[in-house]
Amino acid sequence: MKKYVLFLFLLLPYALRAQELFNINEPASNVPKGALGVRLFDESYKEVSRMRNLFGVRLMYGLTSKLSVYVNATMSNHHSTVLPPGLTTHVHSSSATTYSTGNIVRGAKYPYAFNGDNLYLKYRFVSNDEQNKHFRMAAYAEFSNVNVAHDENEPTLLDDNKGYGAGLISTYLVRHFAASLTTGFIIPMVYNGYSPDPYGGADVPTKLMYGRALEYNLSLGYLLLPKHYKSYNQTNWNIYVELMGKAYEPAKVYQGAYGSGEMVSVPIKTPLLEGGNYIECYPGLQCIIKSNVRIDVSVGFP
Repeated sequence: MKKYVLFLFLLLPYALRAQELFNINEPASNVPKGALGVRLFDESYKEVSRMRNLFGVRLMYGLTSKLSVYVNATMSNHHSTVLPPGLTTHVHSSSATTYSTGNIVRGAKYPYAFNGDNLYLKYRFVSNDEQNKHFRMAAYAEFSNVNVAHDENEPTLLDDNKGYGAGLISTYLVRHFAASLTTGFIIPMVYNGYSPDPYGGADVPTKLMYGRALEYNLSLGYLLLPKHYKSYNQTNWNIYVELMGKAYEPAKVYQGAYGSGEMVSVPIKTPLLEGGNYIECYPGLQCIIKSNVRIDVSVGFP
C-alpha cells in the first residue's frame, strides 16, 4: 500500500478564516483584490525502493474581489523522456506486426526535469455571510501546458497531463468548523511521443489518449487554537481531513512504424491504462503565524 506525504509552505499576505485554508483543496473564498501569495510545495512517496518527489511553486493574485488567478510550475523525477519499456510493445511475424500493452518495471531511475506550467482561475459567484458563519460558491477553470511521458492513465493537470478542467466549489463555515465540497472534470490532451523498440531499433511513435476524469473532493477543517481571537498576530493551529476521489475512463493507445505515418489501435491489457476510481484520505495539520506565514503537513492513505 502506497503512502503519500505532502508538505506545503505558504506566504499569505492577507487574513482569512484559518480553518477554511485547506491543505490540499481550494475553498470557495478568494484571494483579496490586489493581494499576492507565494506557495512552495513538495509531494513525496515511495515507489518500491525509490523516492518520487515533486517540487512546485504557485503564484496567487486577486484580480478582483471575486476573481483569483493562480500560476503553477512543477518539476519532478516522475517521468522519463520517453514512455517506459513494456508499457507498449510489439512483435513481428512473417506477415504482420502485433502491438500490445503490458506492465512496467517500478522504481526505475528517472531524472529530475521541469514538467510544465499550469493556470488556475477561480470566480466566486455566491456569498451568503452572517455573523460567525458563511456559505460561498465558486466556479474554477484549469489549463495545463504539461507534456511529459506519463505512464499511467489517471490524468493530473498539475504535473502529468496537458489539458483542461473545470468545476464547482461549495464552502460552509460556522464558528471553528469548515467544510468544502469540490466537484469537477478533467479533459486531458493527446500525448504524442515515443516508446522504446524492444528489438533495439528507433523509438516507436506513440499516441496516448489518457482517460477523461471526474473529481469529487470533500474537505473538513477545525480551528483548535486560539479559542478566541484577540489579534491577527496569534498563531493558528488547525486540523483537517480531506477525501480526494477520482473516476476516469480507459486510455486509448495508437502506435505505428517509424516514419510511416500510419498508426494502429493497441489493445489495452494492463491495469496501468485501464479505467478506474479511488478515494484517498489525507489527515493534516496546519500552523499559521501572524496571519501571513502558513505551514501545512498532510499524509495520504489509499
